[in-house]
Amino acid sequence: MKHPEPTPLLLLLLFLLLRLGTQGAKAPVVCGHRKMLNRMVGGQDAMEGEWPWQVSIQRNGSHFCGGSLITEQWVLTAAHCFSNTSETSLYQVLLGARQLLQPGPHAIYTRVKRVESNPLYQGMASSADVALVELEAPVIFSNYILPVCMPDPSVTFETDMNCWVTGWGSPSEQDRLPNPRILQKLAVPIIDTPKCNLLYSTDTESGFQPKAIKDDMLCAGFAEGKKDACKGDSGGPLVCLVNQAWVQAGVISWGEGCARRNRPGVYIRVTSHYNWIHRIIPDLRFQSGRAGGH
Repeated sequence: MKHPEPTPLLLLLLFLLLRLGTQGAKAPVVCGHRKMLNRMVGGQDAMEGEWPWQVSIQRNGSHFCGGSLITEQWVLTAAHCFSNTSETSLYQVLLGARQLLQPGPHAIYTRVKRVESNPLYQGMASSADVALVELEAPVIFSNYILPVCMPDPSVTFETDMNCWVTGWGSPSEQDRLPNPRILQKLAVPIIDTPKCNLLYSTDTESGFQPKAIKDDMLCAGFAEGKKDACKGDSGGPLVCLVNQAWVQAGVISWGEGCARRNRPGVYIRVTSHYNWIHRIIPDLRFQSGRAGGH
């Protein structure tokens, strides 16, 4: 038996239904999954596409801070990177790059629309050293440009959990990262706050002032020093693998020098500023779950 030919009206209806199906709910972008893979002090070169959320924030064409892409149009960084948030024309953001010199075909530059610094921030080494940078236009995700996951407060980052910090900062207090300035990565364990407070209260006879690790801070690194984030890494991400997704635990904030004994890196805890981030970006989806193990 011969099947009747579909009428033009039926074809039109099918076309419209298909079109609505693809347009209605935009497929959620999967954060924290890099596509390309399945010098920090003492760090090593990152690979192409290994940390696709890492961005370089530049002023007048020069890199001065790191940051992480968290949606098509927003970057998370440190508040201390911006002394003047109104001069947005001075800033640009480089995405999708492995190296700062001749970033290559996968990288893009975008202008900055606005900067939102956390209103609770009160200066270097204080709480709430976080800022959100809105890009002038949404970026198109690729294998080299992808967002990292933002944790909701149910995610805990356990002591000794091995996480990674990335950036284009100096390989030591004296040196600049040599050309072509390749992104550096460094594995660092989480240090619990009581231990970190103890470390920061020792060696005060060397001219160091004791510093308090506040509730919204997170320490990671090594008591013996030698490996750490450094100048130029500020604002960049500390990320941990949670349930097979890369989740940002902290924002590089401060430290006493770089890689010094008893002075591990101090980060701002992303979960502590969940409400503030959610208020600025209401449609941002946060990752939930418990981070256990290594």
